[in-house]
This record gives sequence, structure tokens and C-alpha cells, in this order.
Amino acid sequence: MIFSQVVYGDVTVLNILVAVLIFLVGIILSKLLALNLRRSFREKLSREHLELIVKVVSYTVIIIAVLLVLPQVGVEPSGLMVAGGIAGIAIGFASQGIVGNLLAGLFLIFERPIKIGDIVNIGDVIGFVEDIRVISTTIRTFEGLYVRIPNEKVFNDSITNFVANQARRFEYTVGIRYQDSAEKAIEIINSVLDQHPLVLVNPPAHAFVDELGDDGVNIIIRIWAPSTEWYGVKTELLWKIKCALEEGGIEIPFPQRVLWFAEKPPQEGN
Repeated sequence: MIFSQVVYGDVTVLNILVAVLIFLVGIILSKLLALNLRRSFREKLSREHLELIVKVVSYTVIIIAVLLVLPQVGVEPSGLMVAGGIAGIAIGFASQGIVGNLLAGLFLIFERPIKIGDIVNIGDVIGFVEDIRVISTTIRTFEGLYVRIPNEKVFNDSITNFVANQARRFEYTVGIRYQDSAEKAIEIINSVLDQHPLVLVNPPAHAFVDELGDDGVNIIIRIWAPSTEWYGVKTELLWKIKCALEEGGIEIPFPQRVLWFAEKPPQEGN
């Protein structure tokens, strides 16, 4: 009771002690939250992203503690909140794009639809993910160009990740002549696929007659390969299949047209 009777203006020593206690509790709580966040997400997030989240949480707790301390030292936060609210609105309009990208970046960090090194298609940009920051994501295109995409666009746009699945399928359409055996052609194709070390057994490759075209019989070949190697396999196998079919006496047809001529009409007098 002695402390409560010592008054500095409208603030007693008890108010000061309570303010100090609240501030210390806020600091301790922010440290504990930071420690738990680092332990929980150190294996899931990069160090840069984790430290950013830790700072945001720590500063938020300290700001709340300061707002609780102000009434104890005779400062009404209402006036500050009004002024801060007006300033916040002005800043919000000026930086709403940055805030949107920041929030989208945090969602991307937790959801993780893409990772550094993935081959992705975001909007009209296709390439390798070079960097994922809180505000933007950097894509390196196949032409070697670096494209910076705001995270809000990344989060709101559709994302095609070409390597998220371990296997990827591609296909060819190969035509053979009508006089050649489709069964033999499929047997030769399957033999080529079986000999290639990067053609997956599960899911299996599949070759079948798809269409009886104008110029020949069309065979569809569907092949599964590791996502990281599929392009090299695709560019290599087609030529091997062509060579194997030619060695087996099966040719790829050229476009053909059959022309029919009407008989010469009889001449008058004959």
C-alpha cells in the first residue's frame, strides 16, 4: 500500500511495477514463441523464411505488450490508435501490393506447391525455380532469362509443376504402311523400350493401334520416365524406334494420293 500512495502525476509506483512486469512477460513470451517456432519449422522452412516469421511473431507480441503497458503509465492508447489508424490507412493504400505479396509469400512457404529447382509453368512463364522470397519468386526460363514474379500472382495463378511427381509420361504417334504388320511393329517398339534403362516398368509403357489413317496405320506409344530425365529420354527414343522399325523391314509411309481418271467419252460419229 505504501507504493500505491507514491504518485507521479496520475501514475503510482504500483502502476509502474505492473507496467514493467507486463513488458517483461511480453519479452519472455516472445522469446519462448521464437524458440518453439525454430524447433517446429527448422526442417520445413529455409532459414531466411523461418527467421522472418519469427521476427513477425516476436514483434507482434512486444507491440501488444506495449499497448497493455501504456494505460499503466498514464498514456491512453485511444489517441495513438486513432492517429495510427489514419496513418495505417494511408500506408495501406500505398503498400497494399507489398502486403498482398508478403501474405502470398507466407502462404507459399507453408503450402510449398513449388521448391527451388522445380520446373514449373506459372501463367505464361515456364522454367526453373531459382529463388522463392517473401515478396517475389524468380524463374529462370529455358532461354536463360530470369523472370521475377510477384508472389501474389504466383499464389493466385494456376501452377503446373512438371517434377512434383516422380514420373512423367510422354507419347509419340508413329505411322506404318498398310502392307506392314502392326503386330510386328508393336513388338519391335516394345523391344526398344525394354532395352532403355530409363523407361519405367511401373507405370508400364504402352503401344497400340490408334487410327487407320489416309496414308497408313497410326500407332500411339505412351512412355513413362523419371521426371528429371524425361526430356532426354523423349529426344533419344524416337530416333531409336525409327531405326529399329526400318531394320525390321517396316517403313514409315509417305503421303499418298490415288487419282482416278474418267474414261474418254466416245466421239460423235464413231
